[in-house]
Parts: sequence; C-alpha cells; structure tokens
Amino acid sequence: MPGHQHIHAEANKTLRVLQITDCHLGAQAGDCLLGLNTDESLGDVLEMLVTRESSADLLLATGDISNNGASTSYTRFLDSVWAKLKLPLGWLAGNHDQPQVMETIERPNLFYRHVDIANWRIILLDSSVPEAVHGEVRPAEMARLQGLLADTDKHTLVFVHHQPVLVGSAWMDKYIIRNAEALLDELGRHSHVKGLIWGHVHQSFEAQYKHIELRATPSTCIQFKPLEDDFALDKAMPGYRWFDLHPDGHFQTGVERITSKHYPIEFSSGGY
Repeated sequence: MPGHQHIHAEANKTLRVLQITDCHLGAQAGDCLLGLNTDESLGDVLEMLVTRESSADLLLATGDISNNGASTSYTRFLDSVWAKLKLPLGWLAGNHDQPQVMETIERPNLFYRHVDIANWRIILLDSSVPEAVHGEVRPAEMARLQGLLADTDKHTLVFVHHQPVLVGSAWMDKYIIRNAEALLDELGRHSHVKGLIWGHVHQSFEAQYKHIELRATPSTCIQFKPLEDDFALDKAMPGYRWFDLHPDGHFQTGVERITSKHYPIEFSSGGY
C-alpha cells in the first residue's frame, strides 16, 4: 500500500473532505460495544454520507477503526466504506488498532501517510504507542512531519488520533499526546498549517493554537459526555465531520450527526 497519494484537482476548486473516526469494529460483524452494534452505527453514518456528501473529494478515518486490531475488522471496514462511497481513503492508527496489520493491507486509493490535492496537503500523523492508551508522536514520526512541512508551501491540515490539548474530561485527558507541546510548537512555526484535527475523545471540540484551528470529531459509535471527570456516555448520536478547503487557505468545518435513530447503548456503564 503506498503511503502517500497525489490526487488531481483544479487549483481553484473548493475541496470537500470528510472525517470519520473511532468506529471500534469487532472481529466479527455485529459485535457490540456497550450495547451498540458498531457495524450498524458505521453503516448508518456511511448512509448519511451517501445522502449528503455526493460531491466529496476525500474520506479520512482517524483511528480506532478496530476495537481489537483484528485483521477482519479492517477488511470489513474497507468493504463497508467502498460499497457505498467511491472515494480515496486515508487512514491512521489509534490506540485500539494494530498499525502493522493496517499497513499490510493493499487496496487501490488507500493511503496512510499524506495526500496532496489541489492547493492542499493533508498529513496523517501516527500518535499510537504499542500496548499503551496514551499518545505520543515518536521521533521518527516527528522527523517525517518536519520534512513534510518543510518541503511544501501548500495549505496544510494535520490529522492525528489522540488529543494534543486538554478537552476538559479528566479521565480522558490522561491519554493526551505526551509530547504535545513539541508537536504544537513545530506546527506553530509554519504559517501554511491551517488546522490540527483528531478523534479519540468521542466528542466534538474546538479551540485554537496561534493561527491553527484545533478540532475533535465525534465517533461513529458511542459518544463520551464532555467535561466529566469520570467515564460517562453522552446521549448525542454518532456522526462525522466535514471540511470545505478553499483555494486561498481558509477552511470551514462542521459536524453532522444521526438524528432519526436511537441505539440500545448501556448509558450506565462505567467504562469498557
């Protein structure tokens, strides 16, 4: 599987990019997470994309695609996505994933490093740490980021799995990117970096660091209740994030959620 792609698009085109994250698919179709069939909820989000996002240019999946790293969960994910959407797909690993398994899967239009499209570069950054829940951008990955930022003047978005800033939930913020200060410092030195976006926290979040927009995206399955010291589930429904990337370097973004369905989620659960 090639690590990067170049996708042809007119330089004056506004790009529509979609992000899904934290699908937590089990080894077998129909496996549940806290009462929720995660294949079902992913399928429902994909149906939203079919209905609402027919003009999209690119889809990104930002980690915890699998709940346990099973190879069957990755192939099922890809089959599910491409049965509904004929889009180039970039993916990166989360703390529940097995990056080595993901990188052995070869499919057309699948990449895991970066993509150049029109006036934009999109970098997929690996923050996963073997056998750990927290994040870290390790030295080789930081060096790769530095190289990709230095060799282009394209407007740039960086996607990662773990949060680089505190989101206000004590139990989740224990798993922040450990060297987030170094990451933000590196990104902040480049005026063409426009945004840093992540998953992991199963909720929407927004902030800003210098000139860089910071955003977190809801999961396609269970949602974590914001601003809670202890584990708690939110009654918000699964969703995705969209981006409109404009030729001049500014972007707009928003979150869309399922509104017409409710799932048998174990809201009283104390964790998973």
